[in-house]
Amino acid sequence: MRLDLFDLQLFLNIVDSGSLTRGAERSAISLQAASERIKKLEQQFTVQLFIRHSSGVSLTLAGQAFAEQATLMIQQGRHLQHSMLPFSRNLSCEVALWCNSSAQSEYLPQLLPQYLVENPQVRIDLKEAESNDIIYALDKGTALLGLISSFFQAHQLQTLEFSDDPLVLICPLKHELSHFKELVLADTLTQPFVGLMQHHSLQQSIETQAQLLGCAIQYRLRLPNFAAIAQVVANGVGVAVMPKRAAMRLSVHYTFHQIKLNGAWANRKLLLAARSFDELPVPYQHFSQFLLAKKSQLSLG
Repeated sequence: MRLDLFDLQLFLNIVDSGSLTRGAERSAISLQAASERIKKLEQQFTVQLFIRHSSGVSLTLAGQAFAEQATLMIQQGRHLQHSMLPFSRNLSCEVALWCNSSAQSEYLPQLLPQYLVENPQVRIDLKEAESNDIIYALDKGTALLGLISSFFQAHQLQTLEFSDDPLVLICPLKHELSHFKELVLADTLTQPFVGLMQHHSLQQSIETQAQLLGCAIQYRLRLPNFAAIAQVVANGVGVAVMPKRAAMRLSVHYTFHQIKLNGAWANRKLLLAARSFDELPVPYQHFSQFLLAKKSQLSLG
């Protein structure tokens, strides 16, 4: 079955004017051409759409049903044209993704280049924040899409699992903790730490957990990224908490010991979150579908 939006608009013009002649004029075609197009519509659906009389035309029952659906299809056609306009004009669109520091540094760099190459009209704005702040922004509508830690409650949002994102403790090879394979955060808080700068969301999260345990982390040094932290820890300065993915990546370049951290806070997952995925703008839906389709590439092994 093939439907021509021009024929549907012609039909609606005839309905609106109450006349085949005036409907043809509004559609800028001849009366004969309009009559033939309506006849083909009636033949296609094996129905009579109009009752013809001396003063014009009126709708049959089938014609009334047809008019309702034709109106919807014309509206959808206009929506489609509006949606395609930016692409036909090579206009760019921006997708803002709120994410914690782990997602920003360890997961997204592996996936985003492919998406940006395949979608040259898209610009991605990464906004780093702590998971609680992302959840608040999503709930209030300030943000549309976010990657959050599963440790934080987000029952008011829709969430989809994106990746495992456990945390580990790293320490020098000859450190007093180096013989441990597993620890909880409380066992580490008497140690001097090397941490990220204060604005990093992961460091804020670590400090929050320490405060809940009645402790304050003692820093020997704060650095801007995980690579700098790994280098300093390998040289014997202190211990640090970082995502397991970062520790695995950096262990190729620096020598340190990794210790599993137990507890729900440390054994977290990254969740893709939105108030409603179905109600997201199309560019956001497309980006979300890409992230979820590619998550298998992020396995920690």
